[in-house]
Amino acid sequence: MKLGVVGLPNVGKSTLFNAITCAGAQAANYPFCTIEPNTGVVAVPDARLDVLAEMYSPEKYTPAVIEFVDIAGLVKGASKGEGLGNKFLSHIREVDAIVHVVRCFEDSNVIHVDGSVDPARDIETIETELILADMESVAKREEKARKLAKNGVAAQAVELSAAEKILACLNEGRSARTAVLTDAEKEQVAGWFLLTMKPVLYAANVAEDELGPDAENLPNVLKVKEIAAAEGSQVMVISAKVEEEISQLDPEEKAMFLEELGLEASGLDRLVQKSYALLGLISYLTAGPKEVRAWTIEEGTKAPQAAGKIHTDFEKGFIRAEIVAYDDLVREGNMAACKEKGLVRSEGKEYVMKDGDVTLFRFNV
Repeated sequence: MKLGVVGLPNVGKSTLFNAITCAGAQAANYPFCTIEPNTGVVAVPDARLDVLAEMYSPEKYTPAVIEFVDIAGLVKGASKGEGLGNKFLSHIREVDAIVHVVRCFEDSNVIHVDGSVDPARDIETIETELILADMESVAKREEKARKLAKNGVAAQAVELSAAEKILACLNEGRSARTAVLTDAEKEQVAGWFLLTMKPVLYAANVAEDELGPDAENLPNVLKVKEIAAAEGSQVMVISAKVEEEISQLDPEEKAMFLEELGLEASGLDRLVQKSYALLGLISYLTAGPKEVRAWTIEEGTKAPQAAGKIHTDFEKGFIRAEIVAYDDLVREGNMAACKEKGLVRSEGKEYVMKDGDVTLFRFNV
């Protein structure tokens, strides 16, 4: 999973990126501090793996990972090349989803490119640039498809229909993801890498002293929530500065610090959970003395395709999946006890994997 962290300059984007990846990207109080995108690979926090590691004492411990890309601050006119915009927009095309950091904090020491804090205006600025870039891209496709369709190329009908529907949305100032497409059109559009087709998670960045249970109802946060609700996106409240502090603490200090703030989990943990939900992802687990590992798959994936994540041979020669629910395994203490109680299931090719399935695949090639 690859997430692009975007936003206007000076909204706390690089500070948040540094905190969640500890990658040390430069964070300064002026636009375009980040020119080339910084990339950080983060282990997905999963307490279930820690429990399985204690149970099996494996030689290897492998969590799932998320790749974060810190994309330079976009500005008005980015779609026309302002502020190196075209280069930055091309970086966004490569990610699976967008984490849009929105400034919700007041600080006279941190310059805002538009002179004041206004989450709705800032979101509109970014969204407009993404829409304009997509309009240019889709208009070219529509023109080409229309010409080919006139020449009797039947295969172009689906592409033309998809382009027309998406352009209609973009012209109304709506993102491509709001277009109602058929399955065939969705398949066609998948290869277009449209910026506004990507799911969005808004990170409402509040001040350090505003973070806590009441932060959800701050006026600026409510503005972000209203926009997200209208377009079917998700929102999380975060303080980049607090995350920066947390990233320097050991696990025990971190837990105490979060408790003092009235938070159950760090921003990274919540960001991962929201990102998985946004992209419809789950994890199944494999466990044994050799390795304990989490594997990320799309919700709805069947057992053979899940096996293929480990190795293509597992999918080709799939026989069955031996599965026990994580909670059952932990409660009983080991796989032998689970087998005795009939908790280990033998599942075939049509089984749809569930989050937390502890799985052993049987295959023959």
